[in-house]
Amino acid sequence: MNKRDEEQLSYLKGQLDWSRRQAWLLEQLEMKLRAMRQIAFYALEGDTTATEVEQLQREIEECQQEVRELQKQISPDYVH
Repeated sequence: MNKRDEEQLSYLKGQLDWSRRQAWLLEQLEMKLRAMRQIAFYALEGDTTATEVEQLQREIEECQQEVRELQKQISPDYVH
């Protein structure tokens, strides 16, 4: 294998790694969004006490923060 082929192979391996990382990040993002959806449905379904509502709100806020962090990592401007 010549130097050009090796460089191209190395570049493509890097692209594959990047793509795998992006796919993983998107899966994590989807899981957080689904969790937020479940919390919202739970809050809408039943009789929730003020304490439960506060707890659910904290859970939503925590998920929102995690979503923001994942979005930063998905951004093409993100530096490891």
